[in-house]
Amino acid sequence: MKIRMLLAFGAAMSLNAANAQDVDTDAGKTLYLDVCAKCHGPTGKGLASFPKVAGQDADYISSRLEQYRAKEKVGPNSPLMIPNAVNLSDEDIANLSAHIAEDLQ
Repeated sequence: MKIRMLLAFGAAMSLNAANAQDVDTDAGKTLYLDVCAKCHGPTGKGLASFPKVAGQDADYISSRLEQYRAKEKVGPNSPLMIPNAVNLSDEDIANLSAHIAEDLQ
């Protein structure tokens, strides 16, 4: 039983490593500037009631975008975020998350 769990964990880690290599931060930057920057600001520092995203890790950003894409209410800005996230692909989310985590500090 422990061996199966270790094998499953190893496979999951391999998939995560492969997915991390496929991330395109340039595509994430383009998407961020086209859509996200209008509210979160070009440097991700936030504007008015829109929160700062700069400095967040990729897992956090991915998780939130996936929740918004699934039309889950996460906080007071959910009604604004859901329409922006609902059409994002897994690749878009990975690219955006990587750009925010790696390029916006």
